Amino acid sequence: MDTKDFTAKTKELIDNLKGVCASYGLGNDGNEFKIITQAFLYKFMNDKFGYELKQLDSKLKNAENWEKEVGKYTDKQYEMLLLKLSPDSARLKREHYLSNLHNSQNNEQYAKFFDDTLRDIAIFNNDIFSVKTETGAKVTLFDELSNYISDSSKRDDFCRAIINQLVNFSFEKIFTQKFDFFSTIFEYLIKDYNKDGGGKYAEYYTPHAVAKIMASILVDKPVSNVTCYDPAAGSGTLLMNLAHAIGEDRCTIYSQDISQKSSSMLRLNLVLNNLVHSIQNIIQGNTLVALTIRSMIS
Repeated sequence: MDTKDFTAKTKELIDNLKGVCASYGLGNDGNEFKIITQAFLYKFMNDKFGYELKQLDSKLKNAENWEKEVGKYTDKQYEMLLLKLSPDSARLKREHYLSNLHNSQNNEQYAKFFDDTLRDIAIFNNDIFSVKTETGAKVTLFDELSNYISDSSKRDDFCRAIINQLVNFSFEKIFTQKFDFFSTIFEYLIKDYNKDGGGKYAEYYTPHAVAKIMASILVDKPVSNVTCYDPAAGSGTLLMNLAHAIGEDRCTIYSQDISQKSSSMLRLNLVLNNLVHSIQNIIQGNTLVALTIRSMIS
């Protein structure tokens, strides 16, 4: 499958997730973007975890089913494997796997099981993947997504529908793709939440093409060990383009934005673009207030 096919399949997954939301009354709802982006992020992290494990252990890479093979590991062996993982990859317990959620759909209170799994992933990875607020509180990776369905009798089926979309597609073969691929996917992911795309819950995000031009102007020669700061970062498109122009491994990103939605999207953008090390530098809060307080103190 070539890049165009990967792009088309990934966009199809996003559209299918939006279709699930629409069928449960959440189309163009204020919480729809949380469900779409967090379900997408869970799927991405799950597949990247498997991909990274296979790079560490040839037995897993060559196994017909790597999950069954890793199931043979003792708890101590599994723990040692997690310690070897790239810092850009989430750590997952074996019960966190998407396959476990898919195979457990007959469980009673499935929505609770779904939410509890995602919450446990967030807690297990809190030190790396949480966003801080201006008061120091931590915003974890995942919300209890089923609670956005007001009719509690439909929550189990809603979560099943989300999982059944995620299980039919694999990100594994796209992890060798570069910045332009992921920037295209990210822009498609947020297009319905961009002001120009319409909808009363939309905000404005700088188009990738515009940010790319701005980055090329700002970075006109090779540099290294650079810090990039944006006091109103939005979804981070300009920062991602700057980081790519500099080199993701040669810069660290710092940012702030008052919007909870933008901060969540920025975190997703950092995960997609191998900049997880900068998530700890995201601040969700009012930059002007922070600057005012600092100037009064000084």
